[in-house]
Amino acid sequence: MNSQLDVLYGLLDELDEALDKGFPLLGCHLTVVKKDVVTNILDRLYAALPDEVKEAKALLRRKDELQYEAQQRAEKLVADAQAEANRLLSESDLLRAVQKEAEKIKDQVVSECEDIKRKALEEADALRNQAIDDSLRTKDGASVYAEQVLVSLEQNLNQLQEIVKNGQVQLERRRAESDNQIPGNYVNQRAEYAQDFRM
Repeated sequence: MNSQLDVLYGLLDELDEALDKGFPLLGCHLTVVKKDVVTNILDRLYAALPDEVKEAKALLRRKDELQYEAQQRAEKLVADAQAEANRLLSESDLLRAVQKEAEKIKDQVVSECEDIKRKALEEADALRNQAIDDSLRTKDGASVYAEQVLVSLEQNLNQLQEIVKNGQVQLERRRAESDNQIPGNYVNQRAEYAQDFRM
């Protein structure tokens, strides 16, 4: 379980490292990263998450196998005891002792089966609860990290939008200032020349 968590934390570290190695834009406001690198890390991250659940399911299957093996063992022991009792049935002196031994073996087998079943259920429940707890912690950590990334992206987008607005205001102010300083003939030609720069 610890190695599984180590894999998950290692992948998160790789994601942080990919972001650190990205190409910065506008200072530290935006970072360009390779899409295939991030996609690869995310795919491996998703593939690593269900391992705890698979382990829990495997333990539950193992519990059923242990129960089946115990039942088979019990049936074999009871059958053996019954066969032994039937063989000794004709010997009246030993009949009572054989029946008593058969009951003893039956009770012992039933007790062993109950112990095996109880231990298997307790172990499976403990491992399943641990797997669920680990999965929830991993999911919560991934959600917090994703939320932090989205908040950072939102802040960067807001800053970019502010930069664009400021640029538009500056261009409009310069255009107004140049309109006031340029002679009339040139002002009348501005609309015609502006056609060459439209996108």
